[in-house]
Amino acid sequence: MAPTTAHGVESAYDYVIVGGGTAGCVLAARLSEDPDCRVCVIEGGPSDVGDDRILRLRNWINLLGSEFDYGYTTVEQPRGNSHILHSRARVLGGCSSHNTLISFLPLPQDLDDWVAHGCTGWDPATILPYRDRLLTRIVPVAEADRNPIAKDFVTAAARALGVPVIDDFNAEPFADGVGFFSLAYEPEGNLRSSASVAYLHPILDRPNLTLLLETWAHRLLDDESGRLTRVAVRGADGQPATVRAERELLLCAGSIDTPRLLMLSGIGPADDLRDLGIDVRADLPGVGENLLDHPESVIVWETNGPLPPNSAMDSDAGLFLRRDTGQPRPDLMFHFYQVPFTVNTERLGYPVPEHGVCMTPNVPRARSTGRMWLRSADPAEHPALDFRYFTDPDGHDERTIVEGLKIAREVAATEPLSNWLVREVAPGPDVTSDADLSEYGRRAAHTVYHPAGTCRMGAADDPMAVCDPQLRLRGVEGVRIVDASVFPTMPAINPMVTVLLVAERAADLLTGSPGPTGSPGPTGRAAAR
Repeated sequence: MAPTTAHGVESAYDYVIVGGGTAGCVLAARLSEDPDCRVCVIEGGPSDVGDDRILRLRNWINLLGSEFDYGYTTVEQPRGNSHILHSRARVLGGCSSHNTLISFLPLPQDLDDWVAHGCTGWDPATILPYRDRLLTRIVPVAEADRNPIAKDFVTAAARALGVPVIDDFNAEPFADGVGFFSLAYEPEGNLRSSASVAYLHPILDRPNLTLLLETWAHRLLDDESGRLTRVAVRGADGQPATVRAERELLLCAGSIDTPRLLMLSGIGPADDLRDLGIDVRADLPGVGENLLDHPESVIVWETNGPLPPNSAMDSDAGLFLRRDTGQPRPDLMFHFYQVPFTVNTERLGYPVPEHGVCMTPNVPRARSTGRMWLRSADPAEHPALDFRYFTDPDGHDERTIVEGLKIAREVAATEPLSNWLVREVAPGPDVTSDADLSEYGRRAAHTVYHPAGTCRMGAADDPMAVCDPQLRLRGVEGVRIVDASVFPTMPAINPMVTVLLVAERAADLLTGSPGPTGSPGPTGRAAAR
């Protein structure tokens, strides 16, 4: 009979994974490959199995703000948009069940940056070979899903800007180029190949794998030896319970909820926690700091009628540019939307065209960095998020958006894309000065839902590192963090595949298994074999 504690009935497993999202699904699958290893996943949302609202990729936009969205907001952004909804998925598979599944390997220089920040063992030669272990099906947008206007965008961008057309962005590292994205999907039926679909659906009958769905983790607790290996949860039935990890507790709740859970458990900036009446267990000032994102703005055109209906997910093609050609990575990116994305321009008073498209200049390596913190000790209250958009002192992020809006107009004025367009709706052709483009671009800015960095890993002498390069939480025994919160810097590309690679690497770190290059992973305790 399971013991009963002050926090309800307690159950025990070898590994407890808090968060059944992108990373959590990978860890659950890999660790449960050992039939003697008991694995439990705590996920706050429902299952995605058999739910076409989740599984149909093109329905992603209808998930924003829905019952599957935690719907976080920001504090006032004096130089940005204060009205952004930061969607975080409340469903098995996490954001890989919620997003567009644009899939890029990190560029080698992205990982070089991590090593430069003290993250030994995260170099390109170690991490990039994990691509061969990924179970998600990643393919370029299928020919049947290539809308004619998206094809003409690719042609026009290559013609206007002199960049190469790229058939597969993951074939080799790129500096710039335009083309159709690679997606984690099954083109037949437009079905997601999310982390849950690829890693968990085939193994849901494993007897050593337990999924606790619609179960909310709200505090980490000590065990008898003082290790932090227990989680206080509220189950789907509303009853309190405790889940204990006999080996390690793995936090995979994402860049908002992982630091939130740590702070609720007394791990974070000590003075801030004391001010809220939270007992301090570990003074880690980096928890909640280094909040990163890929900010982007939008420019909208009306088209000369409805577009052909075929598409994978309505944002199937994109463009990467180097304004600084002395650098090996792009410093400007665009998504091309085959729908008018007007949630922010409409609020600013711009009309909504019945038929339209847009381009979204994006800052791949934004220099503005924010932070998040608890508003109270109440686990039910959303934390405060301050991305501090467009506040970098050199104006890099703002300048990137302004130049992006200008470049988007160059592409739009080039055939064959220009043949589809009737007029620029937002900001409109009269907005031309850098000052006016900046004002518009920042007020109409939005997110592509890539928060990262709030529990970053780093070297032992880095006072703001929250975990070490083995992903172990500093100053606390028994906990590792495995999600985008450990990123020390933001990859230049959409980060979902980077999260998958982090999770695959983490599985080797936990079990002591050799990596794909044959080198053993540094580890604490190896899983039983």
